[in-house]
Amino acid sequence: MFEALREGLGEEMERDPNVCVIGEDVGDYGGSYKVTKGFSEKFGSWRVLDTPIAENSFTGMAIGAAMTGLRPVVEGMNMGFLLLAYNQIANNCGMLHYTSGGQFTIPVVIRGPGGVGRQLGAEHSQRLESYFQSVPGLQMVACSTPYNAKGLMKAAIRCENPVILYEHVLLYNLKEKIPDEEYTCCLEEAEMVRPGTDITILTYSRMRYHVTQAAKTLVDRGYDPEIIDIRSLKPFDMYTIGESVKKTHRVLIVEECMRTGGIGASLRSAIMESFWDELDGPIGCLSSQDVPTPYSGPLEELTVVQPHQIVTAVENLCGKK
Repeated sequence: MFEALREGLGEEMERDPNVCVIGEDVGDYGGSYKVTKGFSEKFGSWRVLDTPIAENSFTGMAIGAAMTGLRPVVEGMNMGFLLLAYNQIANNCGMLHYTSGGQFTIPVVIRGPGGVGRQLGAEHSQRLESYFQSVPGLQMVACSTPYNAKGLMKAAIRCENPVILYEHVLLYNLKEKIPDEEYTCCLEEAEMVRPGTDITILTYSRMRYHVTQAAKTLVDRGYDPEIIDIRSLKPFDMYTIGESVKKTHRVLIVEECMRTGGIGASLRSAIMESFWDELDGPIGCLSSQDVPTPYSGPLEELTVVQPHQIVTAVENLCGKK
């Protein structure tokens, strides 16, 4: 997947000389997960700008660059570090188009590794989607495969809105054959992973794989789950989600985000508001525990939703078969 991200970013830098990369170790080192490997030599140090450890400063610099016509891609070495740039992202990146009366567009992409890794500790296991979902003016997408990683990267760079692209730290080594010809993925569109009739399971990022793993057990037990990777965390693709709910009438949300104030809470609310009459039961939601992620491997695993919990939740929502 990291190669797909690099390919997408590289193609856009070749296509548009206004695209540039800003962040820590993005130059000679090639990025913390090698997404910009070789870019410094290819595009030069002005377009691949290594910065000091100063997230607030270089994120603000990227926003200012976007106001003047550039299309910066900001890499957070770890997404948790971008909390230091929260003011720039919330008050400037998201709002400047509105507060300038439409005089400025802010075509910035903010991307980097996040999520619960393997014993990275609490500060390196942040899920920032819950922090940024309420900021007006931001779009948010989460990639989950090499195919959609490249397609979402290219679409995000071309978008006139500021886009946060979430990449899960444990998915970088995923392998998949992707097309040689150019393509993009729609930033506002969910992906149907598996059609089914019994229950709609909505998920994204790494949890897509926990859900598909659980689905094998569910199918063996006679269930037919429909799995949707929502991909667009803001705005939600309510058309795709709604069509599925109208078919299955049951919903389970599976996320790695925190339970309190997370993506799942917002999605559950949106479904109840728009499709209440289509539901045959309560909406289930499996989320991470509201605790700092432990360094201990076994304890870390207990804080994140596991496949057996998904199986149990579906059986409870649909009834035993």
